[in-house]
Amino acid sequence: MSAAPDNLRKLPKQARAQATMDAILTATGAMLTEVGYDRATTNAIARRAGVSIGSLYQYFPHKEALVTALCERHMGEMTALLIGEVAAMRGLPLAQAVHALVRSLLRAHSVAPELHRVLIEQVPRIAGFERITQLDRLIIDLIRTELERRDERLRPKDLDLAVFMLVHSVQAITHAAILDRPGALADAALADETTTLVLRFLLADPP
Repeated sequence: MSAAPDNLRKLPKQARAQATMDAILTATGAMLTEVGYDRATTNAIARRAGVSIGSLYQYFPHKEALVTALCERHMGEMTALLIGEVAAMRGLPLAQAVHALVRSLLRAHSVAPELHRVLIEQVPRIAGFERITQLDRLIIDLIRTELERRDERLRPKDLDLAVFMLVHSVQAITHAAILDRPGALADAALADETTTLVLRFLLADPP
């Protein structure tokens, strides 16, 4: 059994223990959404999860560890989604593939925009920059590999720089929408305009 990550006291070994941890993390997300980070307490989270405070502390030493674990779970879900979407891109023309990828990312973020807002705001507090950097590198590698294998004539000469700019531009749009215009996440216009921005940046002869 591998050692527990730094934010956990121990890893769950049985299905029941995993269910307890999942309930705690789900309750953490609900409390963060309802009252914010500063007002959420470990006691209130334990009550919301239906577990004792002792059970919570078996796994999480403090509130920061709870938010870190919640952020990591979210990033894991987003990584799995992205890998699946990039794989599906391979059978589509680039314009359709980009639109499908943008739309799926916006849709995923629209499920719980208030929770996303809290996680984004709390990244500095939970020292989450390294984890986010790791996810960014994965996204950049996936998209670079996909663009490299395509026949479309790309406008940028430096593909590494182009993918770096592309990924961070789309992330900035998504995060800005979460913070300032959460209703736009489900709006087809945002996906359409973001896709147009990406294609005009990437293609020598955009549609």
